Formats: sequence, structure tokens, C-alpha cells
Amino acid sequence: MATHQKYSDLDETYFITFTCYEWLNLFEITKLYSYFEKWFDYLNSKNALLLSYVIMPNHFHGVIHLNSDCDISLNKLVGNGKRFLAYEIVSRLKKNGNSELLNRLCKGVQTNEKSKNKQHQIFRLSFDAKACYSLEMMEQKIDYIHHNPVAGKWELVNDWTDYPYSSAAYYELGLENKWITDYRDVF
Repeated sequence: MATHQKYSDLDETYFITFTCYEWLNLFEITKLYSYFEKWFDYLNSKNALLLSYVIMPNHFHGVIHLNSDCDISLNKLVGNGKRFLAYEIVSRLKKNGNSELLNRLCKGVQTNEKSKNKQHQIFRLSFDAKACYSLEMMEQKIDYIHHNPVAGKWELVNDWTDYPYSSAAYYELGLENKWITDYRDVF
């Protein structure tokens, strides 16, 4: 995973991934799935279009298009989203009295981050992003995203279009998803 790379090109489409610290299933443990909607609304407010996504128990994949009038970099969009999510994860862990996991996340904070008052390591450092330069590449990434819940060790549903934390049903079944902008309207 690339760390600390700057992504500032506007009118560009990116396939992004960010992952929970130590691949812990923090989204599942805290039932955070619906909370992502706040980040999706934030993306819209910044003129960044969410073209596809899947929220897995311990990681997120998405395709995001930065419009030419987007006033913030991809780094800031993702960084702010991870921060919103991290605060909520910690809040839910505290509310549920999960002190063992909170202590583990506390021990994961690097020394230089502790000096900035960071108390818990919720995500792996940075995130991964790849620019989608062609329709074929974008469709490959969207297909990968949508099949993620049934790929490899994941058998979260029998039919990948049934996974509720994904844009698959929007594209494959025509179900409404207010956060998605159809990639065919952008590319």
C-alpha cells in the first residue's frame, strides 16, 4: 500500500482502498456500516462523486470521481472520512465497554502520533489510490468491488448483489442508491 502520496488531480477518477488497523473487523464490531452515509454526504458536499463502493468488515473500496469544481484533494477527502469514522468507532467501543480492543488500538499509536494527541490507531496508515484512466479499467475495479463480499475468505452473502453495504444492487438490479452517481454518466 502506498503511503503519503499526494492525489490532487481534479476531473479524475480514483479506485481507493483503506483498511482497519491490523485488519481488525472494526466496521463489523461497531456496526458502523450506516455511519458511512455521513461520509458519502460529505463527498457530495465537496463535489466528489461516489461511483461505486463496498464496505467490508475491515476495509473499504470505492471509486470516487473528483469534479473539476471539487475544492479539496482526494487525500483530504479520504483523510477527513477516516477521521469521522475513527471518532465514531472509538465512541461505540467506549459505549459498549470494549476496553480490551480500545487498549489494543491505543498501543498501536506510533510515538510521533502520540505527540499530536492521537489516542487510538483505527486505520492502517494512509490509503491506496489508483487513477482509472479508461472505461475498461473502471469497470474492472467496479466488478472487483462488487464481488468482494463473496471472494476469497469472505462469504458474507450467497449472491453478491444481495450484499447491503455495496453499490452492486444499484448497478445490477436497478435499486435506488442516493449516494451513487452512475459511472456511465461521468466517464
